[in-house]
Parts: sequence; C-alpha cells; structure tokens
Amino acid sequence: MSSPASDLVRPLARGAGRALQAVARHPASADLAETLYQRFLERRPRATRPPVVVVTGASAGVGRAVVRAFAEDRAKIGLIARGIDGLEGAKAEVEAAGGEALVLPCDVADAAAVERAAQAVEDRFGPIDVWVNVAFAGVLSRFVDMSLDDFKRVTEVTYLGQVHGTMAALKRMLPRNKGSIVLVGSALAYRGIPLQSAYCGAKHAIQGFHDSIRCELIHARSRVHVSMVDLPGVNTPQFDWIRTNLPKKPRPASPPFQPEIAARAIHWAAHHRRKRVIVGFPSVQAIFGDYVASSLLDHYLARTAFSGQQGEEKVAADRKDNLYQPVPGDHGAHGRFDATARTSSWQLWLNLNRGAVALAAAGVVGLGALGLSRRRRR
Repeated sequence: MSSPASDLVRPLARGAGRALQAVARHPASADLAETLYQRFLERRPRATRPPVVVVTGASAGVGRAVVRAFAEDRAKIGLIARGIDGLEGAKAEVEAAGGEALVLPCDVADAAAVERAAQAVEDRFGPIDVWVNVAFAGVLSRFVDMSLDDFKRVTEVTYLGQVHGTMAALKRMLPRNKGSIVLVGSALAYRGIPLQSAYCGAKHAIQGFHDSIRCELIHARSRVHVSMVDLPGVNTPQFDWIRTNLPKKPRPASPPFQPEIAARAIHWAAHHRRKRVIVGFPSVQAIFGDYVASSLLDHYLARTAFSGQQGEEKVAADRKDNLYQPVPGDHGAHGRFDATARTSSWQLWLNLNRGAVALAAAGVVGLGALGLSRRRRR
C-alpha cells in the first residue's frame, strides 16, 4: 500500500521528469549545452603547462575530432595513426589552434610500435597526462563469410590496440600516480548486431577489460583514472573505407551523430572521474533494451539490421578499404552523412550535467510538494 507522501511525490516526480526532458529536447538546448561546455573549459583550473595528450586513430573520424577538441586547450598532442596524409592535416590544425603536435605513423596492433610512440611523445613533450584510445577497424560481413584473418585483424586493432595503448600509458602514469586514460567503447559493447561480429566482439572485450583494470587501480589506491565512452553511430569516413563483402554501400543503421558530439564526451571524460559516459539516446536504448528484452532484440535485428546497414548504391568494384593499409588522402572528421547527422544530443547534455539536473528536479519536486501541502491545509 502506498503512503500519502508517495502519492503526493510520485506525480510531481513524473511531471518534473517530463519537464526536464522537454527542456533538453528544445532546440535551444543545443545552444545551452554549448554555452555550458565552453564555461567548463573557461573555468577548469589551468595547468601550469599545456597538457600532454596522445590520441590514437588521430588522422580521421572521431579521433580527428578529439584532436581538435584538445587543440583548443593548446595541448601538446601525440598523433598516432597509419595514414600520413591525415596525420599531417591534424598536425596543421593543432598548430593553427596554438598547440603543438608530433606525427607518429603507427599501427596500434603493434605493441612495440605503440611503446616507441609513447616514448617519443615523452621525449618531445614531457609526461603524458591524457591517453585516448580511438583507433579501430571493422568488417561488414556475415561471420561465416568472413576470412578469419580479417576477423583477427579487427580484433588486433580494435581491442588489442586499446590494450597496447593502455599498457604504454599505465607504464608511465602509475609511477607518477596521475593521469587519465579514455577507452572509446560503443553501444555495441553491450548489444551486438549482425554483420559486425568482429567489431562487436572487440568492443565487448574492451568493456570487460575496462572493468578489470579499473578494479585493479582502485585496489592499488591509484590516482590514475580509466574511463570508457560508449558511442552511438557517428558520421565519420568509416562507412567509405570499412571492408565489406555485401553488395551495397555501408551506412549507419540510424541517423548518426556528428563526430564533435563524441569528441565533446571524450574530452569531458578525460577531465572527470566518471567511470562511463554513454553518448546519445540510441545508445541508452540499445544498452538497456538488451537488459530487458535481449531475445526480442535478436529477432528484431535479424529482420531489420541486414538491409538497415546498407544504402541504395552498389559497392564500386575498385573500392578501397583500410583494414590492412590506410586509404590515401586527408579524410577529415566527417563522413558523407552530414545532411542527416545529428548535431546535438539532449541525452548527453543531461548526462554531463546530471548533478545540476538532479538538484533542479529535487527543487521542483520539493517546491511542488510544499505548495500542495499548503493548499491541502487551507
């Protein structure tokens, strides 16, 4: 049986929740989110020296957007990727923003090469403050149609690449008892989808790896922090160079987010001690939907995700992919879906400001309860 107090508070809480969501969904919320984010950048205590940051996958896509975000701090950035054209483009952008950059052509699947890159950064700029693992690879294919060599390659880049980067960072951060490592995960680390078995398996592995090393750092009472940012579909060049054996061009299953949204979450995670940051309401739906209706989602995705991940145009016979070699050229951060990509996320705004949101909601509920209580007394 519910109490009079719960009968009073419950509708108020529901109303407050609807009101906050309405505010967050309002077009002006994007401007508000940008304003709050800029204030965070302005008010964050300035380091006595520019931060030293390493970004893997820095040449294009989310990694390129992350480089731009840290360049706004005038950071000294080690740029790790395979594509030299994109790395040089990223370097020019960092320097134009007032930072410094070191180009480090490197395959993150090679642990020794990642270690050498980490040492080169510290030799040039000093101790690494932030390490961001973005680099990944993928194959769009049914598992039974995929080469096991290709599956292994995706695992080595997407999973072991983050392991190698984390090891190189921890080797340097632990003795100093400070530093921040960001693992870039995905909603697909919790809810696998067809045609991406290698990528989904690698992202699931990253999620387990994160839990494990986080426990070890807590046990050691280390001040080094490791966070994970779970991304939705993002409008990056990946859809033009991911390997595929399907007949039509790869595309995101739903309207993607612009890479700047992902970069904002990653930059924020690097400066806060939050374990996990989920980006975008579609990620929330996928992660928590799998908790409550995993089997139903299997059947739903079996019906929709095959055609949903392919566009209308056929794959060109001479199409190049980047699984084993980078595709030449500077491809920037954005893919070909600018017309449909989402430029803001009300869910991320609520997530990054959840303390203030919770306080505001409590205030609304409290004031409403007080008002109703006084009215009933009359």
